[in-house]
Amino acid sequence: MIAFIFIIATLLYLFLIGSLIHGFDRVEDFKLKDLKPKTKFSVIVPFRNEAENLPQLLDSILQLNYPKLMFEVILVDDDSEDDSIEVINNIISKRPFDCAQGDIKIIKNNRTSNSPKKDAITTAIKIAKYDWIITTDADCTLPKYWLDTFEECIQTNQPNCIVAPVTYNDGSSFLKRFQILDVLSLQGATIGSFGLRLPFLSNGANFAYRKSVFQSTNGFTGNDTLASGDDIFLLEKFKKVDSKKVFYLKSDKAIVTTKPVSNLKLLIQQRLRWASKTSHNPNWFSKLVGLVVFLGNLACIAILPILFFGYVKPRIAVALVVIKLSIDFLLLFKTSRFFKQENVLFSYVWSCVFYPFFSVYIAILSLFKLYQWKGRTFKK
Repeated sequence: MIAFIFIIATLLYLFLIGSLIHGFDRVEDFKLKDLKPKTKFSVIVPFRNEAENLPQLLDSILQLNYPKLMFEVILVDDDSEDDSIEVINNIISKRPFDCAQGDIKIIKNNRTSNSPKKDAITTAIKIAKYDWIITTDADCTLPKYWLDTFEECIQTNQPNCIVAPVTYNDGSSFLKRFQILDVLSLQGATIGSFGLRLPFLSNGANFAYRKSVFQSTNGFTGNDTLASGDDIFLLEKFKKVDSKKVFYLKSDKAIVTTKPVSNLKLLIQQRLRWASKTSHNPNWFSKLVGLVVFLGNLACIAILPILFFGYVKPRIAVALVVIKLSIDFLLLFKTSRFFKQENVLFSYVWSCVFYPFFSVYIAILSLFKLYQWKGRTFKK
């Protein structure tokens, strides 16, 4: 019986990842065509205690290729306790955003729920001048043709919502490379699910949508008791409006990069926060993926005791593990090639040893553990 469960869990995992690989290949790369810009954007950046990261973000904003008069930037201060605002003002004064006034502004967050970030986005949307909203994070760096790529996607596909790629930009240690591999696997699953027409993941660090649809669906109402999830819950609402107008922007010109966390404690807190939103996602495919991935990783942990007690023949166990590692590698290879981060694959073997234990630990811990985010403690 134990051997049967082990084999079934592994086979389900293989089928799931194989399906996501197929879906990944079905999503075509989006190529820029140098169309004349027509769309105006409101870029929203919530921040709290980001004095260290804001200069890099603002510098990347100043370097954007898009016409300055066709977008605004709204920075939402969520009760920062450092000198974030002073940093922003100093940068703007030394390098004016544009000769036109009001293209970049700092506003205070209006807290109304248990989710500071959702409140910050809602506060900004109320004063946003344009219909297309793009959210990103204060610790991100934006590519030069970021807005151009979104704009041409809008002209070409007429979507209501656009999910775009995000990765980490620092692989200087094993822990950071592990995080890159982890986020690449999530991005691979994200792209793959769009290819299967079963999207269930998005990332608020690179997420665009129509303000009019956001308002008509009452924004974050219904999930504002959860601190996280400003992305996946909104994705579900846009899918209900018109699933055919939810688009993945598979373009290397749209990749936003951010920093991995610096230590294991922060990584655990981050993953607990991510688990808190995914466990509340109403999407059935999301729950299925979560369950199958959990069982697949649990099977990897259970392999040694299963072999020790003779519940399964060694050659069968080894064959299943090798196949699992191979199909995981194939998805990561395709994703890393798209993100041009193939070098992190050299850490794949050691990550495979660490990841099943880490993944199962987070899944179990998230059932009862509080998590911290930006100096605050939140319930699951």
